[in-house]
Amino acid sequence: MRYRVPDLPAAQWQVTDIEVEKSQFITWLCHAPDIDAFSALLEAARATHPNASHHCTAYIAGPPGEQTRIGFSDDGEPGGTAGRPMYQVLQGSQLGEIGGVVIRYFGGTKLGTGGLARAYAQAVSHALESLPTREVIERDAYHLRLSFANEAIARTWCSEQSIPVEQVDYDGNGAQLTIGWPRDQVFDISPLENRLKCTLDFSLVNTPAS
Repeated sequence: MRYRVPDLPAAQWQVTDIEVEKSQFITWLCHAPDIDAFSALLEAARATHPNASHHCTAYIAGPPGEQTRIGFSDDGEPGGTAGRPMYQVLQGSQLGEIGGVVIRYFGGTKLGTGGLARAYAQAVSHALESLPTREVIERDAYHLRLSFANEAIARTWCSEQSIPVEQVDYDGNGAQLTIGWPRDQVFDISPLENRLKCTLDFSLVNTPAS
């Protein structure tokens, strides 16, 4: 599976804001490969804005379509007017591993339930417009066992195919490359075998490549 995620370093976030009927809505977005990354975002947002009226949240700590590592909260706003609209915008973006906090400073004008839902959705949509992203390719790890003479050729071939070499181990018989094969492609190293003019010994590793 290939999908896009926020291109933000750990413990860094994008901050944007909009104003709706004199209320300020400040959106913080982060890369959230796990729930702990989102929790760090929320903690930082609360520490930076301790006097805000609300800190509403939504996150998807997995690929698009993730059903387990998800969540949202209205943080005191009327039920269904903040967290769920935020989550729906994140879900509709087709981004994965993303978390968001919208901080509201009440401006004195009540927006009503429909107005609140639109404002929180708008705040997240506005933030997504300028969010840098990068592609994630889910990969499976394979071991390739090679002679010393064939290692350099295999590394060159992997580089040409944009297949990362995650690790190299050596013993008296040669080298073992651990490569990250794209999960959405059928594993096929016959082109490399043709280049080397030999049959390669390979095996799938239980732990996926990072």
